Amino acid sequence: MTNKRKYLELLAREYPNIQAATGEIVRLRAYCNLPKGTEYFFSDLHGEAGAFIHLMRSASGTIRVKIREVYGNTLTESEQNQLANLIYDSEKVLHILRERGQLDSEWIRFAIIRLAELLRYVSSKQARSAIRAKMPPEYTEIITELLYAYSGDFDRETYWNNIIAYIIAANAAESFIKALCHMIQRVSVYRLHIIGDIYDRGKAPNRIMEALLDFGRVDFQWGNHDIQWMGAAAGSEVCICSVIRANIAYNNFDLLEDGYSFNLRALSSFAQEVYKDDPCARFIPKVLDENVYDMVDLNLAAKMHKAIAILMFKLEAQLLERHPEYGMDDRKCITFTDFRRMVHVVDGREYPMLDTNFPTVDPDDPTKLSPEEELLLRALKSSFRHSEELHRHVAFLYTKGASYKVHNGNLLFHGCIPMRKDGSFDSLNIKGQELAGKALMDFITAKTAHAYYGEEGTPEHDEAVDFMWYLWCGPKSPMFGKSRIATYENYFVDDKELRREVYNPYYQLSEREEICDRILAEFGLSDQHSHIINGHVPVKIKDGERPVKAGRKLFVIDGGISKAYQPRTGIAGYTLIFNSHHLALAEHHSFDQIENDMGSYTPKYSIEDVMERRLLTSDTDSGKELLEKSRDLEELIVAYKEGLIKENLR
Repeated sequence: MTNKRKYLELLAREYPNIQAATGEIVRLRAYCNLPKGTEYFFSDLHGEAGAFIHLMRSASGTIRVKIREVYGNTLTESEQNQLANLIYDSEKVLHILRERGQLDSEWIRFAIIRLAELLRYVSSKQARSAIRAKMPPEYTEIITELLYAYSGDFDRETYWNNIIAYIIAANAAESFIKALCHMIQRVSVYRLHIIGDIYDRGKAPNRIMEALLDFGRVDFQWGNHDIQWMGAAAGSEVCICSVIRANIAYNNFDLLEDGYSFNLRALSSFAQEVYKDDPCARFIPKVLDENVYDMVDLNLAAKMHKAIAILMFKLEAQLLERHPEYGMDDRKCITFTDFRRMVHVVDGREYPMLDTNFPTVDPDDPTKLSPEEELLLRALKSSFRHSEELHRHVAFLYTKGASYKVHNGNLLFHGCIPMRKDGSFDSLNIKGQELAGKALMDFITAKTAHAYYGEEGTPEHDEAVDFMWYLWCGPKSPMFGKSRIATYENYFVDDKELRREVYNPYYQLSEREEICDRILAEFGLSDQHSHIINGHVPVKIKDGERPVKAGRKLFVIDGGISKAYQPRTGIAGYTLIFNSHHLALAEHHSFDQIENDMGSYTPKYSIEDVMERRLLTSDTDSGKELLEKSRDLEELIVAYKEGLIKENLR
């Protein structure tokens, strides 16, 4: 029996006769003629849950535009803003109205009618079956009636009012309004692409992950900060220390202890004992947001910061001793310091250390862990291993993510495709094999999976876990894309040259159209509307930089959603929006302005690429799969008619 015959027989189980197969063909072909769904691209969220969730709920301000299109002639600007606010944060708005005694039956009636009308408008280009799939089960039938009961031989207004009266009588009004608001959010955004770096700096990447888990239709292109957390979840001791160090550096104790239930008591006790008389001045955390649940004194936080940093530097040097093939001997930084004379020595030149208190470092063997550090490391590793929330989120990153994605003619990746100065693809030597371009990216996706899902204790698994650290900060890592990570020098050496991190040649070369064409071709793309979309490097609008490069072939959409970057960029990030008509860039203000504008916020839009005609679902990757399925069903019908496969007519 041929593979095709086997496949058709499997298909026959789902479509057991000609009538069933024909009905599905009609449904698939009709669906393929609907307009393409709207895709939203975000990058470098860096834990800014408040800003991102607001942008997600508001469809980056486009819901406010839709409200104006529907109600511009019937509602005042203030009333439109109030409706937008309700959609974005129904819990908060309903609570305020309830406290003020304004949540009466008349307000509820108007709110439900307006929300239902808006939902019908924003869902008009999607199939009814797709809309029903997004409805909460408890309200599916009621919402269906509100959406699709048009005027005819009955009084629709009375019919609607009766439905609303029943909802109020059942004390379900607030729950129903929240359901409508949630549906408008979900319908307005067809698919989300997160182009790396959900983690670090901001205080709540865990909340971002929860929002994305709830949304579902999302894919990830891992950034180096995501990889660092994935490596920690896989058991990499150096990644665990790196994660803790990075988040103590930004005072993110709520995330570490409350969000992911990491027990930092051992680190706290160790740091207080070892550095009790040390002010640890170079390790005072940056405070972008105050903690709510775990308010650690900054002096103690500085001691914890220093303790975990020293432990991390020891582990980095040990890892690099195991992997000379990484070509990162210059990052065995702790071994280049003379801890008797307190100087850092590079190429024969001595640099005085900015910090001279290292009670846990053996001058004769700087990479050796003290017995107390060994115990501390075991405690931290156990905490990461047993964090259910961490592993739920990391599993989602694996399920929905990869090192890159080709989707609807666009190439998505976080950082770079490593290149040489001459424009050729730079290679990474993997056990004697030189991998570059697409082959390197495919290898990385497979290797990261082995780190998390492979058999623990095997040499292959240990090697994959170590490689996660290389992806975090290695010079030929596509997620990192710099000559080195100068964390050690930033703490201890006052020299600009030693602290300098040089970007991979990709970042300059990719501003040329022919280079972008070469990269796109490497991944099988040649259409005039194909683009590279990535982040990683903040675009400094205030310095005259633009996110659109190489004749609109390249979009760099790291614009500063992270508060840490906003002073450098001058804005609060970008959303790239790809609908059935065009590709547009939304430039956002500061989140404080967005949050406090009472629903009036819309970003600055610029249309960057206009399609020659309106794109249909059939033009998309998923549409092509549906058309392929319809052709398979046509073959199944032929098989039924020729008697090769028997129909089940019951």
